[in-house]
Amino acid sequence: MCRLFGMHAGLSPVTATFWLLTAPDSLAEQSRRMADGFGIGVFQGKKPVVDKAPIAAYEDAAYASAARTLKAETFVAHVRYASTGGAALVNTHPFLQDNRLLAHNGVVQDLGALDDRLRQLEVMDLVQGQTDSERVFALITGIARENGGDMGQAIARALTWIAENLHLYAVNLVITTPEELYAVRYPDTHPLYVLQESGDGPHEAKRSSRISVKSDELEQENRPSVMIATERMDKNPNWRLMDSGEVLRVGRNLAVERSFPLPDHPRHLLKLADLDPVAAASQHPRKAGRP
Repeated sequence: MCRLFGMHAGLSPVTATFWLLTAPDSLAEQSRRMADGFGIGVFQGKKPVVDKAPIAAYEDAAYASAARTLKAETFVAHVRYASTGGAALVNTHPFLQDNRLLAHNGVVQDLGALDDRLRQLEVMDLVQGQTDSERVFALITGIARENGGDMGQAIARALTWIAENLHLYAVNLVITTPEELYAVRYPDTHPLYVLQESGDGPHEAKRSSRISVKSDELEQENRPSVMIATERMDKNPNWRLMDSGEVLRVGRNLAVERSFPLPDHPRHLLKLADLDPVAAASQHPRKAGRP
């Protein structure tokens, strides 16, 4: 399963050091298969900065796990297990479109029908690789161009269209702009957690076996922040599992807005047994081949 991480640090940029690591699932239990890519995206001022690379089994794992230091208000990070599209830079998250960054976890099928919809919106040129993720992003971007940039509405309309017209297994998202962070969990196939740090108490380093983050400024100044992750990254009891269909928006004041604009159930929800072996292994490395 791809690993997502997003963070909003509020009004002032912070330095966050990320260790993007190959997953123990694949190293120890899946014949030591390396992760298929990693990436970090931030905005410095209004300018997006993306640091990413495709990492295959024959490449140096130390490169994937090297510390990366960037300073920003919003962060998005991703460790990839390929389901659609090979291990290539063009298929590596996060993706950049219209000064927004997206990382995705899940599987969306019927890409021919999705491409037809992108052509109708005249955004097929945004798609440079083979992934379903980049196409989902292009659909959101195309609708945002039509509605004047309302990202909340664009996300709701795009994912509703996907839920009603395409086969999908999961479509969890983190999207960042220079000032906002959006997160979506849909449906309840994969977990996605949110942590609102008030800044009232000590701030622990966030550590997991897949993505870890430590921010000296947040720790030293007890500054508030909001974090999104595919798994709880420490023992803080305030991590909350997002609900199925929840769309979350975080603004510069760190106010968290929740909405539930998506259908309760996708019309064509896939089960693990419906996926081909590559896609199944990417979603559940320990369960590949099981129903």
